Amino acid sequence: MSLEFVSLEKIEEIAQQYGYWAVFVGILLENLGIPLPGETVTLIGGFLAGSGQLNYWFVLGSAILGAVIGGTCGYWIGRFAGWPFLLKLSRLLRIPEHRVEESKTKFSENAAKAVFFGRFIALLRVLAGLLAGIAEMPFGKFFLYNLAGAVVWASVMVTLSFFLGQFVSLEELVGLAGQFTIVALLIVVTWIVVPLWLESRQVKQSVAKPEE
Repeated sequence: MSLEFVSLEKIEEIAQQYGYWAVFVGILLENLGIPLPGETVTLIGGFLAGSGQLNYWFVLGSAILGAVIGGTCGYWIGRFAGWPFLLKLSRLLRIPEHRVEESKTKFSENAAKAVFFGRFIALLRVLAGLLAGIAEMPFGKFFLYNLAGAVVWASVMVTLSFFLGQFVSLEELVGLAGQFTIVALLIVVTWIVVPLWLESRQVKQSVAKPEE
């Protein structure tokens, strides 16, 4: 998820001008819940490293550090302010509080997976830290999965753009990353929706079954 009015050329210009700081700040702000093109900046950083304009290891370190700090800040914002805000929003939208509580419980059960795998999905990457804080996921556990997810995600993004950037254009590289994000999102949605549908179906069948 990113601000669509920011062109790829402009993001590349910012990355060339500010280098590692652009990578660090871009992914940090995205992980704070601000829909900035952090992933695109990271890909461009790897691309520039592949062309010799930046250092691969510094780009990787900037991406990991920005992701970890941003996710951690997002967690604490969610922990201290997220739940009261969510309750106010649910009242405004006339959503029963028990439904919100159920959603919180559901997320808590899968929080570790969401924090780790959410790195590869734009929407979850923006919200995972906030949601983990709202769900009151233990900080130690959150930090472990947040760090692991950041290291794996940044390594994949920077390494792929570093090597693939030598064979494809930057536009094609960002397009491939976008396609991967869509596929990953569909997989996660299926992973969440199908079990819920099966559970709902079983409940309906048990209710409809006549008493013996």
